[in-house]
Amino acid sequence: KAEARKAYDQARREGRRASLVSQERPNIFTNEVANIGPGETIIIEIEYQNQARFQDGEFELRFPMVIRPRYIPGNNLPVTPEGSGWSYDTDEVPDASRITPPILPPGYGKINPVSIAVSLNPGFQVAGLSSPSHDVEIKTSKNHYDIKLKKGTVPADSDFILKWSPVAGATPATGLFSQKVAGEYYHLLMVIPRKNENHAERKVLPREVVFIIDVSGSMQGEAIRQAKAALLLALDGLKPQDSFNIITFNYNPYDVFKGAVPANAEYLAEARNFVSRLIADGGTEMAGALDIALNGGTNLERLRQVIFMTDGAVGNEDYLFRMINEKLGDSRLFTVGIGSSPNSHFMREAAEMGKGTFTYIGNLAEVDEKMTGLFIKLESPVLKDLRVSIPDYPGVDMFPAKIPDVYAGEPVIISFKTSGKLKNEIRVNFTRTRHVFRTANLNFVSQW
Repeated sequence: KAEARKAYDQARREGRRASLVSQERPNIFTNEVANIGPGETIIIEIEYQNQARFQDGEFELRFPMVIRPRYIPGNNLPVTPEGSGWSYDTDEVPDASRITPPILPPGYGKINPVSIAVSLNPGFQVAGLSSPSHDVEIKTSKNHYDIKLKKGTVPADSDFILKWSPVAGATPATGLFSQKVAGEYYHLLMVIPRKNENHAERKVLPREVVFIIDVSGSMQGEAIRQAKAALLLALDGLKPQDSFNIITFNYNPYDVFKGAVPANAEYLAEARNFVSRLIADGGTEMAGALDIALNGGTNLERLRQVIFMTDGAVGNEDYLFRMINEKLGDSRLFTVGIGSSPNSHFMREAAEMGKGTFTYIGNLAEVDEKMTGLFIKLESPVLKDLRVSIPDYPGVDMFPAKIPDVYAGEPVIISFKTSGKLKNEIRVNFTRTRHVFRTANLNFVSQW
């Protein structure tokens, strides 16, 4: 980064046209252009790759269009800010000025108008295609789809979401996607577990469920209403053998019961009354709430699950990731993204590190469906303790290095690189069972 900055600054001083794209966070980039002449028009084209998420038989692509204000903790540094954002750099977020772009109030009208055109080639016959976030027009030609905004342009005030699902029976059970670049082979392995149709008959362990709810100022309005509705629904899903606690946070964390309490009528009534009175105000000090919720302990007789409801509007993600990694223990962390433009990088990464899942709720109408699906997953993962081995290339680096538990309706996706083609088999091992997947024309054939 330092060398790229040096080259850009030199070109700018010499009067040459130059541009520089800098990654501030995995989901925040800054683009700088130098020496635009009078009357000239500059077109900036940026290309990137992103995975479409697959969950419960449906693909989802979310295109972020908002960098919402993030809470910046710490003391101001006695230096000139490097960026032009509204925040000073601090000792906890030393690049804060580069991740806090200025934001105009809504009264200024259509700010940053955007048009969207999607060319979708899903590779299978589609049963449903829609955008829950925007009104769209869809044109179909065989299995190709062109999607545009009905209004042409809209303000960039919420993320764009597109969903599509395959016709019954067209969902792949396994897949291997490979690409050769500069003499090396890059692979994406996906395994989609079958849904358990006899879920109601399964025996489940009692659970200790810790609910963390963000009540900071960034959650005001629709976001806090979604979070409260989701939490009330979550309380309804507790069983008599379960225990629970609620932790709220803004500037400071608040531990409602000072530890887990039985999920009986008395404590549940107290919890519902507490939730109904919640309002959103103040800062976003997540660390204190996570410190209380993640105790680093082990309890083999109880499933300990932490459900974290937030918009993720923070600038100190790396510090929070380290805390989750150090204090997780045998807990599982499930993140619930709230609002029209949550910090999905933070939410996904936190859930992955916590061996849980990320659920996104974009509006109140989705709360019931999304939370009910989450409850089913919470009771028991389909696969645990996954290990992947490639006999042709022992010791190959994989991502993620710590493979999370696999839940019904959600795939496990593993990336890895090899120096040559895959010739024999990839082994996926997990608790009490072993499945062997053999490669054939870059597709998997399952052997049980």
